[in-house]
Amino acid sequence: MAIFGTALLALCTLLGVALGEALGMALHVKANVGGVGLAMLLLMAARAWLARRGWLTAQLRLGIEFWAALYIPIVVAMAAQQNVVAALEGGPMVVLAGISTVALCFTLVALLSRLGRRGDD
Repeated sequence: MAIFGTALLALCTLLGVALGEALGMALHVKANVGGVGLAMLLLMAARAWLARRGWLTAQLRLGIEFWAALYIPIVVAMAAQQNVVAALEGGPMVVLAGISTVALCFTLVALLSRLGRRGDD
């Protein structure tokens, strides 16, 4: 049944990439806009749909969870392929956006960590 999780991921990936390409064309951008993110959302929606129907067996669930766990490393690998030099040539706004995003994420992780500890008491 783990192979069905792989097949479902492949289907969601193909649909996500197609939707990302269509979104890029609609926005007049020569790139895939959010294809991987859309694929993950489709995978989550498909998992919920299968669970509601009672078709989500334990092995199929494990196959889906395995690929969902690999989502972040896949995104990191895809981001590593981006042209960082061209982004930095975009000016200081790109650097400022990156630094502020990382600072905001660090702040939110610290805040959520503190809130989580309060609930454990």
